[in-house]
Amino acid sequence: MLATIRNYPRTVNLLLSATLILTLAKAITFPYLVIYLTNHFALDISQVGLVIGSSLIVGSLLSVYGGFLVDRIDSYRLLLSLSVVFALGFIGTVLAREIWSFYSCLILINLAYAVIDIAIKSGFASLLPEDERSEAFSIKYTLTNIGYAVGPFFGAMVAKLDISLPFILSAVLGFGFFLLYWRWGDRTLATVDTTQKPVSFLAVGRVLLRDHRLVCFTVGGLLSAVVFGQFTAYLSQYLVTTTTAEYTYTIISAVLTTNAMLVIALQYAIGRRISHRYLSQWLIFGLGMFMLGVIGFALASNVWWWILAMAIFTVGEIVVFPAEYMFIDRIAPDNLRGMYYGAQNLSNLGAALGPVLCGLVLANLPAHYMFYMLAAFIVGGGVFYFIGASLKARDLL
Repeated sequence: MLATIRNYPRTVNLLLSATLILTLAKAITFPYLVIYLTNHFALDISQVGLVIGSSLIVGSLLSVYGGFLVDRIDSYRLLLSLSVVFALGFIGTVLAREIWSFYSCLILINLAYAVIDIAIKSGFASLLPEDERSEAFSIKYTLTNIGYAVGPFFGAMVAKLDISLPFILSAVLGFGFFLLYWRWGDRTLATVDTTQKPVSFLAVGRVLLRDHRLVCFTVGGLLSAVVFGQFTAYLSQYLVTTTTAEYTYTIISAVLTTNAMLVIALQYAIGRRISHRYLSQWLIFGLGMFMLGVIGFALASNVWWWILAMAIFTVGEIVVFPAEYMFIDRIAPDNLRGMYYGAQNLSNLGAALGPVLCGLVLANLPAHYMFYMLAAFIVGGGVFYFIGASLKARDLL
């Protein structure tokens, strides 16, 4: 992987550095949001969940318009502006004295991160030939997981001094990327097609709705994201309901470690082999691994079975993520890539719904029914994926 990165153009490496730096910034603070909201604003646990979950949902919805901006504003100005918004959002969380101002800052952070992510994926399409993009997507996802794995450790070190310091450190990282891209960023990088006549956001939205391939794949992504978007949350809910808090901590620690190690070790090796030619076959394989992993969770009776089930589940994650990116990359017109990736971001709504739906099942039905529901979402997501993959391209404009 390092050899590949060294051979990339500097601009591609800067985009990859954005993924690592800004993900690290988010991961530094995420474990302490619950503590911070509880201590500073006297919120109970349900209110904390509402604040964090709804800020992710609002950020995901607004990122669709962010994708429109990616198609309209040159990447250099957009990335610099959004990195400042990202950093100021963290400063705002420290200065906020009212919950609504803190909540607004969380939305800005999530929105800036999501739109930068869209700009990065659109940038790959501008900078790399088609057959090299799956490799870049896999490196990007590996760096994302490294950020989420390492970030909490940095947060823990500074949080011992003061609970506000993780947020300040995240702001410093945001401004650090701003300076990095301001100095070495490509001012000529074009994700904007200047030959196209400007079209309003609503008009572009109508165009996207007419692309039934995108609609099917967005719905498929949303359904499958219920399963893999926040798996630690619903597994924690299940274990707390069926076992003890101590056993839950042991299992969640084990599966998180397994997931992070396998993604970092295998994402590049497997992801680089995913190509447009066999995309449907890769998706079948990835969704099959998800199904086997969920069955394994349902049957697991000790920590080693949980680790094995998570290893299988993680292979599905390693395959499905870059396959999703490749599908959008294949169907998106050059002048609408930002909007297409913005639509793909709506799958985050599924990730937000996962713990809610699992909580409802656990509260009202026998606990193992949760896995039946998750299996149904895998099947539903797969159906929409393959309907989308089987449809022919249409003239949208």
